[in-house]
Amino acid sequence: MGDTLNVNEIYLSIQGESTFAGLPCVFVRLTGCNLRCSYCDTAYAFFEGSKVSQEKIVGRVLELAKPFVNRPGPSRLPLIELTGGEPLLQPGSATLMRTLCDQGFTVLLETSGAWDISTLDPRIRRIVDLKCPSSGESHRNHLKNLDELKSTDELKFVIATQEDYRWAAAQIEEHQLASRCAVLFSWAAPLQRHQQHPSLKPFPADHEHLSRKDLVEQIIQDSLPVRFQVQMHKAIWSPDQRGV
Repeated sequence: MGDTLNVNEIYLSIQGESTFAGLPCVFVRLTGCNLRCSYCDTAYAFFEGSKVSQEKIVGRVLELAKPFVNRPGPSRLPLIELTGGEPLLQPGSATLMRTLCDQGFTVLLETSGAWDISTLDPRIRRIVDLKCPSSGESHRNHLKNLDELKSTDELKFVIATQEDYRWAAAQIEEHQLASRCAVLFSWAAPLQRHQQHPSLKPFPADHEHLSRKDLVEQIIQDSLPVRFQVQMHKAIWSPDQRGV
């Protein structure tokens, strides 16, 4: 396990999204992403980071997890999540996740959905995006991933506009996605001016923004079999705060 990975940050917080929301989680944020979604709120991870050996990454994870050792519960805490950026840009991320699974952790992967997930360790809980039109990157979706989804995986749509909602609802129907795994509708908070990295795709001028309330009411009206979510950590800390 001598490979290095380009790491942006490693920290202990709570899981702010997914069906694991609210649980303690160690995040390993890797540097680099090949997409530039219009609503991306972690553009700092595109370039910022340093090379760290996998041994040191695992050591830091174990250090942060140490206070939870011998705590009662049905599974080992904290959770471990690889996020980014895009973790699968770095081939060594698969080895790191397998090593963390061997340590007995529940390992989550946040991935953009533009990369093949078929060869990953089956113990990994894969949280896979399906990019909606307002992202500007929906043409990058690796649709073969849909056939790889297991009941332990989760499929996430980031919804910013009415157009996104209609497109996502059509995908759920066409591919019968709710029968494959949990489907998440994540509301995209509009970026503040200072958050708008110049490399991001422009937000479509002809799209109609959707509020949180509107999104929830639309889900209920249409009886969609999805889980609504907001980024819990942003309701606790400042949206700009890192390491949370």
